[in-house]
Amino acid sequence: MSTEVKTFPDNKFTTLVISDLHLTEEHQDDPGSPLWKKYKTKEFFFDELFTDWLNFQMESCQGPIELVLNGDIFDFDSVTEYPEKPSYKITHFEKSRTMFSQKEKSIFKINVIIRDHKTWFEAVRKFLAKGNRLVFVIGNHDLELHYLEVQKQVLKEICADDKDKKMVRFCEWFYISNKDTHIEHGNQYDPYCVCENPVFPLIKVHNDFRVRIPFGNMTARYMVNVMGFFNPHSEENYTLSFTQYINFFFKFLIKKQPLIIWTWFYSSMVIAYRSVLYKLREPVVDPFSYEERIEKIAVKSQATPRVVRELSALSVASAVSKPWKIFQVLWIDRAFIFLVGILFFVQLFLVIDQLVDIQFYWMLIPLLLLAPFFIFYSSTVANGIKGSKDPGEQRLRWLSLLTQTHRVVFGHTHIVRHEIIGSVEYLNPGSWSPIFEDIECKKPLTRFAFVKIKPTDKGRVSTLKEWKNGAEIDYYSGKNSN
Repeated sequence: MSTEVKTFPDNKFTTLVISDLHLTEEHQDDPGSPLWKKYKTKEFFFDELFTDWLNFQMESCQGPIELVLNGDIFDFDSVTEYPEKPSYKITHFEKSRTMFSQKEKSIFKINVIIRDHKTWFEAVRKFLAKGNRLVFVIGNHDLELHYLEVQKQVLKEICADDKDKKMVRFCEWFYISNKDTHIEHGNQYDPYCVCENPVFPLIKVHNDFRVRIPFGNMTARYMVNVMGFFNPHSEENYTLSFTQYINFFFKFLIKKQPLIIWTWFYSSMVIAYRSVLYKLREPVVDPFSYEERIEKIAVKSQATPRVVRELSALSVASAVSKPWKIFQVLWIDRAFIFLVGILFFVQLFLVIDQLVDIQFYWMLIPLLLLAPFFIFYSSTVANGIKGSKDPGEQRLRWLSLLTQTHRVVFGHTHIVRHEIIGSVEYLNPGSWSPIFEDIECKKPLTRFAFVKIKPTDKGRVSTLKEWKNGAEIDYYSGKNSN
C-alpha cells in the first residue's frame, strides 16, 4: 500500500482558518421568558457577516483560497428539534434534550442546521464555485460529521457539481496545510472532550450504531440544553463557584426553574451513567479494512499513515477513565460531601442531646465553620476544568516534530492566541459563536478572528486578523490591513 502523501494540486493557495462557529438551530424567542436561550435566537446569527468576510477575501486575495473550518462548525449537541413523524424511535428523554447520535438522527440535525443557516451555506457554495477549496476538520461538537451520509447532506447544499465536490474534504481530526502548518481542533488533548478513537468513532449501543460522544459534550446535551440561562459557548457561564451559583439562582433561576436542583441531579446521574456506558463500549472496527482506513485518513489530511497512528497515540485519556473527575465536574462529589456532612452532624447532635439538653440550631455552627472549606474546594475544581484545554508547550513541540511542521493552529478553547512557544508558532482564532459577558446578551465578547497564511517568495507568513466593521484589521494592533 502506498504511503505517499497526496496533496491538493496547487500549493500557492492563501490559507484561511476559522474555528468554533457553532452553527445550530434557531431558538424561537419566548416573550414570557426572553432570556431563555437568548444566545440562540436569530438576532445573534452572524451568517451575513460571514458572507461579507468571505466575499472580501475572494476579492482581496491574489489567487485561490484554502478555507479550513477547524472544528465545531456545526453544533449537533445544541439541536433539540426532532421530527414530528419519525420513521425511527425517539425516546421521551431525547425529546426533552436532544436526539442520540445515530445516523438517521444526525442527518435530521444537519438538515435543521442547513434550514436555519441558508445564508451561510449559500456563501460557501459561491466560494467553491469560484475555484477555491474547503477543508472541514471535525471537532467535538460536530462529531456526527463522521457519518458519510451527513457529509453528503452538506456537500449537496454547498456544491453545484462534482467539480466542486473534489475541492471539499472532511478530515477526521487534523489537516496538514502545505507541509508547513498542522491544523486540528484541539479536543484530542482535552480529557473532558476527547474523541477516544477518531479512526473508528462508532460504537454499538442497544443494537444500534452511534458516534461515541465525549463526556463534556454529554454535559452540553443532557444538562445545558435544559438549563437555558447558561450559555454553553462560554465555560465561565456555567463552571461557577459555589457562591456564584447561589447568586445566579436567586437572580435568574428561582422563577423559571425553581426545581433546578432536581434537574441538575437527574441530568448528572444520566450523564455519569451514559459516560461510563459509552466508555465501556468497544469501537466498531473492521480488522480487514484497518490499514485502508488509516490510508484514507492520511490522504485526506495530507499526512502519512505513520503520522496518523502517531497523532492518534498522542491523544489524552478520557476523564471518564477516572470517574472522580466527572463527579467533580457534575458536582456529584460536593453533593456527596454535603450529604455526608449533614448526616454526620445530625448523628453527632443526637448523641450529644442524649447527654446534654441542647437546641437543634446549635448543629448549624459546625456546618457554618466548614462552609469556607467547601467553597474553597469548589473553586479549585472549577479552575482545574478551565485549565484542561491548554495544549501546553511540550505537546505543541511533539506535534511539530511528528508532522514536520513549524506552525500549529488550534481551536476549541475559544481563546484567541498568536505566539511563539519554543520553536513552534502557535495560533488560535478563537470562536465566532455568540459569547456574552452578561445573560441579557448586551455585552458581547466575541471577536471575529481568523488566521491568514499568505504565500510569499520566502515561504508562507501567518497573521492573526479580525473582521470588524467591514474591514480586515490586525487583531492586536487594530490597524486596518486592507
